[in-house]
Amino acid sequence: MSGLAAKQRTLRSGGDLAAAEFIAQSDVAAIDALSARYGVALTPDVVALIAPGVADDPIARQFVPSLAELDAAPNERADPIGDAAHSPVEGIVHRYPDRALLKLVHICPVYCRFCFRREMVGPGKAQALGKAALARALAYVGAHPEIWELIITGGDPFSISAARMRGLMTALGRIPHLKIIRFHTRVPVVDAAHIDAEFVDALRASGKTVYVALHANHARELTPHARAACARIIDAGIPMLSQSVLLKGVNNHVETLDALFRAFVE
Repeated sequence: MSGLAAKQRTLRSGGDLAAAEFIAQSDVAAIDALSARYGVALTPDVVALIAPGVADDPIARQFVPSLAELDAAPNERADPIGDAAHSPVEGIVHRYPDRALLKLVHICPVYCRFCFRREMVGPGKAQALGKAALARALAYVGAHPEIWELIITGGDPFSISAARMRGLMTALGRIPHLKIIRFHTRVPVVDAAHIDAEFVDALRASGKTVYVALHANHARELTPHARAACARIIDAGIPMLSQSVLLKGVNNHVETLDALFRAFVE
């Protein structure tokens, strides 16, 4: 496969990454072993941002896997933020009285190398909550009138189709005490074409205020395509928030953060 062909589809294997010149050919087998444990995926939108052969490229550092990921200290946990202890039913995390998380899917269009849920997404995991599990999760929200806000995450909840999103939002619209629905996603940055008019229209729910929180960590991620995807959301009357992680070698300089935060509000 040519390097150009590799860059026109989602890269998922060591061979894909070597063809795109993101890793050495000698590392292919080791990266394939890593990808069997932790998800690897770089969409064409992300691939286009990475400079091949530049080890300290800030986009590559976020998405190109490293063998160092297999190093684990004895005190590390598979669930470092303690989701499981606050999960009364599958898919729900209810840590604070007035809000809960709905982990809708267990897949992402890309896999961040710093993900704190990396043990719960990707290879060997169910792609999404099954129909019965989702029904139980929504029943839990409906049975707890103190839940004012539902934060929909995963995986990346914007990975699903417009039709499935519309069905979810219709169901949430029937829960009277739920007032705020907040999505956390990377999709406008990493798969901007997915955010089309049909998908944006599906984000509406009767009587609810909907927010979309965009995760990006470097100003280069806010490409014209990403900005257009965000504009489609905002022009539909849905406010957008931002979320970033402070990452060494990516955005841990004042100038880099300044550029990122300005890009968010432009």
